[in-house]
Amino acid sequence: MDLELGNEDIRILRQIQNGIPLEKKPFQKIARNLGLNLHSLLDRLREFDEKGVISRFGASLNYRKLGYKANAMVVWDVSDERVDEIGEKISEFEEVTHCYLRPRIPGKWRYNLYCMIHAGAKKECEEIIHKIANRVGIEPEKYGSLYSVRAFKRKGIKL
Repeated sequence: MDLELGNEDIRILRQIQNGIPLEKKPFQKIARNLGLNLHSLLDRLREFDEKGVISRFGASLNYRKLGYKANAMVVWDVSDERVDEIGEKISEFEEVTHCYLRPRIPGKWRYNLYCMIHAGAKKECEEIIHKIANRVGIEPEKYGSLYSVRAFKRKGIKL
């Protein structure tokens, strides 16, 4: 990151890290709470966005309350030469919420590409996984799925 954060920047980030107020003019309220001019706040938020300090404003949904009862972390053993290509293709599936490249652990763990899939049931997750594998050309012995049993903690990073 090539942006040095000052005390005011930290105050702004702390103010928005739990979400923005659900009202007609949320940034005016944030500026008021911080004792800042609205335009100064918006300029700083734009700079945070441009520098990658924040990537977006969005809603965080509780997928279980929406009916998504199964979630699978799918692990893929993809050749290092094709991992970028396959990662991009897997990321294009709307059912995939996260997709990451991670290092292998020689002799212990051969998988290097991971993605998360949420669905109504385990069977539906499996169908999605097979559809992805078929479309990107990965054989069944080159992937596996791990299902969540219990959530102990789920929240975003905080300053």
